[in-house]
Amino acid sequence: MKAFEQANVYLTGNGIVRCNLVFDGTIRSIGDDVGDAQVIDLPKDALVLPGFIDVHVHGAGAQDTMDANTDALFIMSETLAKEGTTSYLATTMSQTEEKITAALLSVKKYRSMHSECGARLIGVHLEGPYLATKRAGAQAPENILAPSIEEFDRYYAASGECIRIVSLAPERNGALGFIRHLRTLGITPSIGHTDAGHDDIRLAMEAGACSVTHTYNAQSPLHHRDIGAVGCALLYDELYTELIADTIHVSVPAMRLLCKNKPHDKVVLITDAMRAKGLGNCESELGGQTVIVKNGEARLLSGALAGSVLPMNRAVANMVNVVGIPLAQAVDYATKNPATLLGMYDRIGSIATGKCADFTVVDPDLNVLYTVRGGKIVYDAKGDAKNPS
Repeated sequence: MKAFEQANVYLTGNGIVRCNLVFDGTIRSIGDDVGDAQVIDLPKDALVLPGFIDVHVHGAGAQDTMDANTDALFIMSETLAKEGTTSYLATTMSQTEEKITAALLSVKKYRSMHSECGARLIGVHLEGPYLATKRAGAQAPENILAPSIEEFDRYYAASGECIRIVSLAPERNGALGFIRHLRTLGITPSIGHTDAGHDDIRLAMEAGACSVTHTYNAQSPLHHRDIGAVGCALLYDELYTELIADTIHVSVPAMRLLCKNKPHDKVVLITDAMRAKGLGNCESELGGQTVIVKNGEARLLSGALAGSVLPMNRAVANMVNVVGIPLAQAVDYATKNPATLLGMYDRIGSIATGKCADFTVVDPDLNVLYTVRGGKIVYDAKGDAKNPS
C-alpha cells in the first residue's frame, strides 16, 4: 500500500482538496489516515491530478503505431508516461489493409503481454482509411477508401476487438450503415477528415456518430450558408470535440470559441502526436511521408501540418495559461471527458475510491513530477523510472 499524505488532490466536483490518498492498484481511501502505507514524499505545492488519457496519438519517442511491433508500443508507452498520460489509444493511419492489419495485430500482442511499464494501452483509434480525399491532411490519399463493414470486421478481429474509436467521413457512400454497425459493437464513430455539410452530419448523428476528430482541422469550415463540420461541432451539444491545444493547429481565439460554445463535458484534449514527439527539431516521417519538425511544428514537405509533437501536460497548461479556462476544467478535458467518451469513467478519469490508481503529479507550472499507473510509479522526473515500483 502507498500513500500521498496531506497532498493537494484534485477531486472532480470539489476542486483541489488537501487530504491523504491511500492506494495500491486501486484507490483505497481518500481522507483517511494513511496507517502503515508507504508515503511518497511530494513538494508542498505539488498537485495530484487524475492520470491523463490521450484518445488520439500516433507515436512518440521515434516510434509509431504503424511500425507494427511491440517494441515500438513499449517505447511509446514509456514516452507518453513522461507527460502524465496513463492511458491511451494507439492511433493508426490510412495505409494498405496489410499494413493496418499488421499494426492492429501488434496492438493485440502488446496488450496480451500485460506490460506494467509506461502508459496503459487501452485500445485503438482507427483514423482512416474511410475518409474524404479532399480533406486528407497528412493522410496518404491513395489509401483512402469508402467505408467497408467487411473490411472493418477483419480489422476489428485483428485488434483483438479493441478498436474503440473510428474516424470517418460521413458523406462517403455506405457511411451511415457503417456508423450503425460501429454502434452495435460499442465503438465511437467520430466525424473526421470530412467535407460533409450540415445535412450529412445530422444524418450521421442520427445513425450514432457522437464525436468530432481534431476539431477545426481537416474538415469543412463554418460558412453562413452551410455550417459544415466546424459549425456542427460548435452547434450540437451532444457532439464530443477533440482539440489539439498546441496553438499551432488551432488558434487561441478558435480554442476560446470552442470552449465558450461547448458544454464543459464535451471537449476532449488530444495530442495527435507523431513519432517525432520528444525529439526536438528533426526530420521524421508519418505514414511514409517526410516530416520536418521545427520550433514545435511538424509539417510535410508540402507545408501541410502533420500531426503534432505536443505533450499532454502542455496541452492542459495551454488551456489554462493561454486560453484562460480554470485548471479544473482543463484537467477534466484531459481526464474525465475522454474516459466518459470511451465508456470507461467507472474505472479511470477521476480520483475516486475504487477506481484505478492513475495519477499525474505536477508542479504549479504543470511540469510532471511523477506518473502513477495502477499504483505503480511509471515515471519519476528525478530518475526517469524505468521499472515499475
